[in-house]
Amino acid sequence: MDNRKAIIGFSQCEKVKGGIIWISQTLELTNGLNGHEKQGAEKSIRVLVEMLVQEVGLAKNITQDPIWDEVEEALDKALLMINSGIAAESVHHMTQALSHVTTIGQRAMTYLQKEGLI
Repeated sequence: MDNRKAIIGFSQCEKVKGGIIWISQTLELTNGLNGHEKQGAEKSIRVLVEMLVQEVGLAKNITQDPIWDEVEEALDKALLMINSGIAAESVHHMTQALSHVTTIGQRAMTYLQKEGLI
């Protein structure tokens, strides 16, 4: 890992973690919705997850950290569940993605601390 990759990795981790948390909370809210409201909420959530996958792809390409593959896989599974009409069940996969992102961020932060950059 070099300084540039660590800085970008840490930055992307914070962005992705925020997105995962927001999406997970929104998924929980869909439990109380019915009919068209639920469909509209799930459609919006689907778009947000797809945007998050793009951010993960960017981080993966720049940092070359293989754990981003696991994040992408967890988000893909969550998206599959959302597309299958069982959006509330995708929270488990979002939690897995959050765990992987936290690991990446912790490694980047440790590196940056050792380098005296934070």
